[in-house]
Amino acid sequence: MSKQTILGRVAQLAKANINSLLDQAEDPQKMLDQLIRDYTNNISEAEQAVATTIGNLRLLEQDHREDVAAAAEWGGKALAASRKADELRAAGQAADADRFDNLAKVALGRQLQSEKEAAVAEPTIAAQTEVVDRLKAGLDSMKDKLGELQAKRDELVARAKTAQAQNTMLDAVKSIDVLDPTSELSRFEDKVRREEARAMGRQELAASSLDAQFESLDDLGRQSEVEARLAALKSGGA
Repeated sequence: MSKQTILGRVAQLAKANINSLLDQAEDPQKMLDQLIRDYTNNISEAEQAVATTIGNLRLLEQDHREDVAAAAEWGGKALAASRKADELRAAGQAADADRFDNLAKVALGRQLQSEKEAAVAEPTIAAQTEVVDRLKAGLDSMKDKLGELQAKRDELVARAKTAQAQNTMLDAVKSIDVLDPTSELSRFEDKVRREEARAMGRQELAASSLDAQFESLDDLGRQSEVEARLAALKSGGA
């Protein structure tokens, strides 16, 4: 996977608008589960690619340090050879002096080569460092986005469970309303009241019947008194 491809995927995923995606989803929870899987897989792949990029950068940096150190070392050798040549020449040993001057030239050539290699590597190292920094920032954004996705999913699941519990409760209340136990109580109360009214009616009927019997007794008493008085009149008249 090329660095440009990695950067593109990291940038695209890090900029994803979760709320917008949720608004367009038929099943938000299923979509979030899929996004979490995609993000997790992409983060894993990107981490491996970034690790490789960082490894290559560290190798370049190590080579650069070695080139800089080599340039310094060859410079020191060139200086030492040149001084030795000067000593030998001062001592009248021209042939040996020339040999050490040639060694100094070889060392200077090696120094120049090392400095050139170090200079060539520096722009590449700078560019690679920028890429690594951007990749690290992109990965951090992706991980933050993954955390946001997981939080959204947990929130959505909790809301779904709450809604389900509310609907269950409402269904139970609705079934109670349909059965309406208060209406059963009302019917039972009406039945009790009818029984009470019937008892009251029977009591009243019984009372009226008893009154009628006493009234007939009173009638008999009056009739007897009338007969007695009639008899008294007759006997008095005789």
